[in-house]
Amino acid sequence: MNQQLVASIRYLIRLSEEEEQMLPDFVKRVTLKKNEYFLQEGKVATRVAFIEQGLVRYLTNHNGEEVTFYFSSENEWVGLHESMLTRTPSTKSIIAVEPTILWTISAEDLQRLYDTFREGDRMGRLIIEDVFIRSAKQITSLYTGTPEQRYHEFFEMFQAIQHRIPQYMIASYIGVKPQSLSRIRKRMAKGIN
Repeated sequence: MNQQLVASIRYLIRLSEEEEQMLPDFVKRVTLKKNEYFLQEGKVATRVAFIEQGLVRYLTNHNGEEVTFYFSSENEWVGLHESMLTRTPSTKSIIAVEPTILWTISAEDLQRLYDTFREGDRMGRLIIEDVFIRSAKQITSLYTGTPEQRYHEFFEMFQAIQHRIPQYMIASYIGVKPQSLSRIRKRMAKGIN
């Protein structure tokens, strides 16, 4: 069993040795190639995943343009709970930015884990709360921050992985065209806001 995954679960809940031994019954190792979908827009989300290695981005299609709204990398949980919980087609996609190794749990196995593990419900709640908080911060930033503020927030939030993200994806995340991102970066390098 992947020790990063076990450590992540132990961070969220108390995990007995017996429960740890049962984890392989719930999770499946999946690899994604660069640009391969974990979830494609229009499909119903049927699983969540823990990233062992790699990087994914969350995006949606708006008037024919891809709009990036989040990135996740090692030791983070990914999924689109609104689609999975309501069993409705997702309006968003999750795609690998680079080769990625995931440990996936199907919606059915997740429910079984909630029922089987002593603190399974708590684990699910904490994962969903984390996703909700990240989403709320991003939405607030898009409506209240200038592009420069959003870039600064991006840099602070994703500092450890920002060098792994192509510039056009960063521009999409902060809501500007790539040319505008270049100007923002130049102004910020000179200390001008």
